Amino acid sequence: MKKRSLLIMGHATSISLEDEFWESLKEISVEKSQSIQELIEQIDLTRTSNLSSAVRLFVLNHLKQKLQEYKKQTNSK
Repeated sequence: MKKRSLLIMGHATSISLEDEFWESLKEISVEKSQSIQELIEQIDLTRTSNLSSAVRLFVLNHLKQKLQEYKKQTNSK
């Protein structure tokens, strides 16, 4: 588990996530041409739970969406 500090909308905060979630966030940020901080700011705007949980759910939902897209592509061939 890694704790990282960052600024969200000008406010200092920290988030603790497992390495796998940080790595997935990095991959998503590259895919979306955004910084990790920008992604987390977007997640923060829509979250209904604590920020670490919201980030984990964001990563999970992103990966589930990618899996569904992959299944659609492979089933249509």
